[in-house]
Amino acid sequence: MVHLRKGLVLAMLLATTAPAFAQSRVLVFNTDASDPAPKAAFDQLIADFEAEYPEIDVQVNTFDHEGYKTAIRNFMTADAPDLANWYAGNRMGPFVEAGQFMDVSDIWAENNLTETLGSALSSMTIDGKQWGIPYTYYQWGIYTNKDVYAQVGVEPAATWDEFIANCEKFKAAGIDCLTTGSKALWPVAGLFDYLSLRTNGYDWHMQLTNGEIPWTDDSVRAVFAEFAKVLPYVSANHAAIDWQDAVSNLVQGKAANYVMGNFAVAAFKDGGMTDETLGFMPFPTINPNIPRAEEAPTDTVHIPAAAKNPEDAKLFLAFMARPDVQTK
Repeated sequence: MVHLRKGLVLAMLLATTAPAFAQSRVLVFNTDASDPAPKAAFDQLIADFEAEYPEIDVQVNTFDHEGYKTAIRNFMTADAPDLANWYAGNRMGPFVEAGQFMDVSDIWAENNLTETLGSALSSMTIDGKQWGIPYTYYQWGIYTNKDVYAQVGVEPAATWDEFIANCEKFKAAGIDCLTTGSKALWPVAGLFDYLSLRTNGYDWHMQLTNGEIPWTDDSVRAVFAEFAKVLPYVSANHAAIDWQDAVSNLVQGKAANYVMGNFAVAAFKDGGMTDETLGFMPFPTINPNIPRAEEAPTDTVHIPAAAKNPEDAKLFLAFMARPDVQTK
């Protein structure tokens, strides 16, 4: 009995004096960075973060783009992660208004982000507060197949009228002047944005997208009148294909032009295009009397209000906002 008691006491002493092994802190990140190039960049970002903070284990859930747009509306209320990809401006507005994104103004203040990320400040600010961290923005414009242009014998257009005149020549050669995929609607929204910006200007466009101008207004009808000019020259099956399918149309020379963001460059080059065959031009002028503005969406990372590990989530956002990390 004495030996048993000694054994129990020794076991208890060992239990209280043995070194404890630190458990890793889990950080759950839901993302739609599923295309190869951005996925590789995010994998590297997370690896660099874990190397600097080895006590934190970042667990990533990757969704396809279109599925994510539905999923985020579900997981924000049902099982929120600690970090989530989304977009700036009026795309983040509904989540802010619903109280589903955390105010991260402290990260901006503590890390001088109003200076280092100043170009994105207005698009990240609602009610005087910041609601996430941007990690990329990308201009849109018109990507072209230079070989097709040379084949038909036309030059890139500076004005919309010149562009439509080129379209007639491409059509005569059996080539789609403009390709896009509208199975998901956003590629056509990008085209509309440019027609809006070039017809009525940036301030008007912002008023329209903020709901301050009715869509039945004659100024909106003017935008759609310009849209109607190019419709006969758009790939006929656009409603049945995704944006990646439209990439193939440009790569294969079935189309001459594609209004798209520069995230598509990797897809163009994966398809076999080179700097010698892939061209780019700004969207043509429609109204020369208004200042030019460019489409440049901003992708962001946010902390859901219901995050389980908000402190480490803030650490991640501060890390991601550093100039060296942003540059990489």
